[in-house]
Amino acid sequence: MHEILRNIWSGLTTASLLDQVNLALGIAGVWLMIRRSLWAFPVGLAAVTVQGILFYQTHFPADATLQIFYFVTLAWGWWHWVKDRGAAPELPVTALSSRGRIIALLVASVTTVAWALTIGPWMNAAMPWRDAFIAAFSVAAQILQVRKNIENWPLWVVVNLVAVASYWSAELAFTAFLYLVYLGLAVAGWREWRRAMEGAA
Repeated sequence: MHEILRNIWSGLTTASLLDQVNLALGIAGVWLMIRRSLWAFPVGLAAVTVQGILFYQTHFPADATLQIFYFVTLAWGWWHWVKDRGAAPELPVTALSSRGRIIALLVASVTTVAWALTIGPWMNAAMPWRDAFIAAFSVAAQILQVRKNIENWPLWVVVNLVAVASYWSAELAFTAFLYLVYLGLAVAGWREWRRAMEGAA
């Protein structure tokens, strides 16, 4: 146990400044999203910009490309949360139908396979199936999040579990730690949004 903790500390202390900035912005952005604050969007836009540069430099092509998608959806989500709330204090949290959940999972799964077999090899991804899974399911989770569907949180839980192991093996210590924090925040977000949804019922 002592050796594991020493390795973690060593990785954290030797991480790049960009990795550290990514950690700070990422945690702040997710915490604000859990609170359903509009500030989540400008902080999130800064976070995905930093993360895109980091992933590009460390040869995670799907993850780097994914940050462009995040940037666009965060910008749209900001507009959507403000415009479509009407006279209400905030846009309400909603849940997908059973059919909607099945469709979301099927589309994400098919996209994973297609990405791993085509784009992954073309972009010379270090781990094409892992890269494709995180990319496809993150896209699904991000779309559900900016739509304020509660199902985004369980998808983030799964994505974060896979990401922690992947980024640690790639020696991105701060990014691996960030996704470990994201995992805990996803669980907290799931609980918090469910309370908000039940309170509005």
